[in-house]
Amino acid sequence: MMRKNGPMAGMLTLLLLSATQAATAETPTEILSGFETTKKQADRGFRGFSAQRGEQFFKTTHGNEWSCASCHGNDATVTGKHAKTGKLIEPLAPTANAKRFTDPAKVEKWFKRNCNDVLSRTCTAQEKGDVLAYLLTLKK
Repeated sequence: MMRKNGPMAGMLTLLLLSATQAATAETPTEILSGFETTKKQADRGFRGFSAQRGEQFFKTTHGNEWSCASCHGNDATVTGKHAKTGKLIEPLAPTANAKRFTDPAKVEKWFKRNCNDVLSRTCTAQEKGDVLAYLLTLKK
């Protein structure tokens, strides 16, 4: 008779959870590709994302008090600081923080929250793609 609760069952559960997490992990480039797919479905004339446009978007206010750089800093390869709470924010650029842009659910969660702070609305696929294209050009 096989025991269901024991060290082996716990190890098996841990291995399955790890495998599931690894299967859902992506690279920043794959996340960018997802934005590209979304944009192409909405706009057949789409010609790609622009790092230059992404940098401008990142560093500019959009009718509100904050820009992305207000909290992440003008150099997204270093630690930022939340403009209101003062909480430290790990570097946003994937070259400086390997965890960034690897979990699609977290990417969407943070874009939703931060775009609402900066724009008072959800970011478009174009805006997300341009910002990520910019962040991917940054070197540590």
